[in-house]
Amino acid sequence: MTDHPGILEGARDAAGLRIAVVAARFNGLVVDQLVAGALAALASAGARAENISLLRVPGAFEIPAAARAAAERYDAVVALGAVIRGETPHFDYVAGECARGLMRVMLDTGVPVAFGVLTCDTVEQALARAGGAAGNKGADAALAAIEMANLLRKTG
Repeated sequence: MTDHPGILEGARDAAGLRIAVVAARFNGLVVDQLVAGALAALASAGARAENISLLRVPGAFEIPAAARAAAERYDAVVALGAVIRGETPHFDYVAGECARGLMRVMLDTGVPVAFGVLTCDTVEQALARAGGAAGNKGADAALAAIEMANLLRKTG
């Protein structure tokens, strides 16, 4: 959609944008597919390889700290991870604090942080969202980051 008076949207054009992808190593079977989807989407949108950095962190709980550091140097951050429910409340703490931390990074810095952290009940659900029947949420997050970076450039 093109801009109309009073309506602004960010283009899905990554040319010239510097983008950090922050990805957890935990649940790597899932997260690696999210990363592949995100990197493919960035390339398809015109991002140059030298303008993309991949920062790997131990798990989803650590993503916000790396995202905060990345927000100092990049136009957008794509946060990728997978938190899969288990038999203890650990899921609730990790998923909730990861989401809260990423929102805080975005609001504190003004740099868009796309939330590509899956919060699923099963590995099968996560795999479906990492390139399976439900698409690739890593690619979706990358496109959202591009759009928001371009929108914020228009409004800033």
